[in-house]
Amino acid sequence: MDWSRRTHFVTPADLAPAEYIPHGLRPFNGADLIAGRPGAERGVWWCFAGARQEDDSALDLTFDDDVLGLRVTVRYAVVPGTDVVRRWTELTCTGDAPVRLERFGSAAVNVPVTDRGARVTHLTGQWSQEFRFTQTLLTRGTLEFGSTQGVPGHAYAPWLAVQDAAYPDRGADTPTYGVALEWAGNWQTAVDAEPGGAVRVRAGRVPHEGAVLLAPGETLVTPALACAFSGEGLDGLSRVWHRFERRLAGDRLARRRPVLYNSWEATGFDVRADHQLALARRAAETGVELFVVDDGWFTGRVDDTGGLGDWEPDPVLFPQGFGRFVDDVRALGLDFGLWVEPEAVSPASKLHADRPEWVYALPDRTGRRVRNQLLLDLGREDVQEFVLATLDRLLGRYAITYLKWDMNRPPTERGRPGAGPAEGLDLDAAHVRGYLRVLDHLRARHPHVTVEGCAGGGGRVDHTTLARTDVVWPSDNTAPLDRLRIQYGYLHAHAPHTMSSWVTDAPGLFDPRPRSLAFRFVSAMSGVLGIGADLGAWSDGQRAEAAEWVARYKDVRDIVHHGETHLLNSPDDPTCGVQSIAPDGSRVVVGALHTGRLDGAPLVPGRPDRLRLRGIDPAARYRDEAAGTEYSGAYLRHTGLGFPWTTDHDAELVVLRRL
Repeated sequence: MDWSRRTHFVTPADLAPAEYIPHGLRPFNGADLIAGRPGAERGVWWCFAGARQEDDSALDLTFDDDVLGLRVTVRYAVVPGTDVVRRWTELTCTGDAPVRLERFGSAAVNVPVTDRGARVTHLTGQWSQEFRFTQTLLTRGTLEFGSTQGVPGHAYAPWLAVQDAAYPDRGADTPTYGVALEWAGNWQTAVDAEPGGAVRVRAGRVPHEGAVLLAPGETLVTPALACAFSGEGLDGLSRVWHRFERRLAGDRLARRRPVLYNSWEATGFDVRADHQLALARRAAETGVELFVVDDGWFTGRVDDTGGLGDWEPDPVLFPQGFGRFVDDVRALGLDFGLWVEPEAVSPASKLHADRPEWVYALPDRTGRRVRNQLLLDLGREDVQEFVLATLDRLLGRYAITYLKWDMNRPPTERGRPGAGPAEGLDLDAAHVRGYLRVLDHLRARHPHVTVEGCAGGGGRVDHTTLARTDVVWPSDNTAPLDRLRIQYGYLHAHAPHTMSSWVTDAPGLFDPRPRSLAFRFVSAMSGVLGIGADLGAWSDGQRAEAAEWVARYKDVRDIVHHGETHLLNSPDDPTCGVQSIAPDGSRVVVGALHTGRLDGAPLVPGRPDRLRLRGIDPAARYRDEAAGTEYSGAYLRHTGLGFPWTTDHDAELVVLRRL
């Protein structure tokens, strides 16, 4: 048989890289768009309709399917000052009948790899174990993950990086591609290793109803997919994302992220004015700048069975009035912050009794309670107005400068009875729009208020949230070695100025090995420092040590939040650390942590654990500001800083000044 005269079953067109694939034209691999008439065959057969370019910063490509009545515009926008391109898609129904959108991805990225396949780095986990750094070798098939919990979720982050497996995974010169979906609701990402060796990443949001009906004349805009590149491996890609997120912060990047004390772990629901003030005094003595009262301050909230929705301070807990209590805290030199959960409602609350229709529900079904609470339908405009009025009242009546927004349950029976066909509601998108509307309102109406995003820990960390909050809470797990792994993954995807990190007394959930107070502080100082321990139970010596660490953190805070970050080793190594270089290169901060055994065995003389620094000038000289020791930049890069760990010395903060 003359094989040269045979046509391969898969055509060259099937193997060619494609920017956006509709089901119908190329159905054999993962489609980005699946659309059709309701009840009819699916498929889009489009023709190129034109291109529009704005300077060198934006490009639109438009395609029309006149039979289906659908116009698709694929959009590109460069993010100035970064190696990031944002991509999204706009779909318009141009016919006289609705179009059913079953899948409407935001964009897809083709990654060049060799026959060794792709190494995919992604962030996995669960509640209290978020942002776990995970790598998968993909040679053929599809790696797919996402969330249908109404938030990005704890199990996977809407972020990933792809490298050619022929390159070393930690190589400083490894080409590395990254994507992050800008969406605070349901989402899906897939990496396809296609026949012929092509690797393609696609991402988009997932409608709760399974599909969305696009009415005549209506346009649906997908979330943007931020696409990044670095030729300096995963470490370099992390800095690309850090620069991008600093741009997201805008002018608010320059505002100070205060050292906070949060009373939750010390008191739980036992919130009493006198006890809270005693904790506030202890916090002020350690140098804390902000005192935050967590859950339990409002009426009906003696435990988690009541109170949510009735957002009024409990007069029994604050007998001299809540305003007087806030003023007493501020008289200590502290700003004041408050915890809220605006999307939740307790079944026993007055709000639920007055407005039962505001809760997600299905006809003839009993709503499940998660954490003894239900979820408000934030996609409804009247619910949004209630939340806005509640927050305006609290922030207008009391001197609150910090708001912690929590969200502790996913939607379960997600419906809006009497509102029409489910596919016409798009409830997930409506909820996200309502959430973002409230955050935008807070920023415009109360610009002095610092907002922290939280969803049972790190369940809602995405670029839409990060663009509208000042910090986020990566995890409810604050145990030292557990938290170190969480923060290691988090800093690969997100900037230090967004990462709220507390020092607490929490024992390890997954790694119970004890660590010192110094270890907890040095780890927390790689982000936005907070304290959540019971300061009333600490000894005088512990509080004095804490005050020293807080003072040291304030000295380097701007470098950590605004400088160039390098992750040195990983928590799997005996010693790891986070290095921050001041924007002008004048100072270098290294937080070093011993993650190995602390069994009292002596180290081999002259062989301490070492961290080789990155990004510094090899021709310059640097002086340790505390010890006075001088090093050449070349020595620090190639030999590194040595740390002679002992059972009493498991963490160190080194600050180097360039001479």
